[in-house]
Amino acid sequence: MWVLLGIAVIVAGFVLRFNPLLVILASAVVTGIAAGLDPLAILAAFGKAFNEARYVSIIWIVLPVVALLEAHGLQERARGLIGRMRGATVGRFLTGYLLVRQGLAAVGLTSVAGHAQTVRPLVAPIAEAAAERQAGDLDDTEREKVKAMAAATDNVGLFFGEDIFLAIGSILLIKGLLEQYGINLEPLQLSVWAIPTAIAAFLIHGFRLWRLDRRLNRADRP
Repeated sequence: MWVLLGIAVIVAGFVLRFNPLLVILASAVVTGIAAGLDPLAILAAFGKAFNEARYVSIIWIVLPVVALLEAHGLQERARGLIGRMRGATVGRFLTGYLLVRQGLAAVGLTSVAGHAQTVRPLVAPIAEAAAERQAGDLDDTEREKVKAMAAATDNVGLFFGEDIFLAIGSILLIKGLLEQYGINLEPLQLSVWAIPTAIAAFLIHGFRLWRLDRRLNRADRP
């Protein structure tokens, strides 16, 4: 049970708002030590994970592409597009994006969208433009709220959509953990039971987006 200390480190780190990468690193080190691994074994595990995943290398490739697109007016064109759409609101736009993101994740296309390649250059600017169309000039608090909801929409769509895909890592992790306790389930069974959760997540976050629309449409909003 000592290996669960890593979870406590993650919870404490996020509550205290430390750097997420440092929190995860500290959690991995604590978990490794609690499991009886020596420092070299922990370092080797980090190296193996980095070599297999190479997520850092992907980030270095994506960011220059996003910067180049923004330099050539990507955000301005996105704002212009939403401005020509009648009846477009920030809530409706983000609800549509949530549906698309969740649907793509459900069929295993988790890397098609994301914060770096979609939310930062496209989704957040379009959401801001829609909010300005609804409420006029936004103050800093309202603007940050719209950006936060755009990022949260991507998170919810990915997190609750990917478990529907039976070959995703989280499903295989759950299957492996249950097998350790003598519970044998097929990945398809776990995926089917993820569907009600995904539907509930869509409805709950959709309600939050509807409330955001209501708040922006109020003439006496703070």
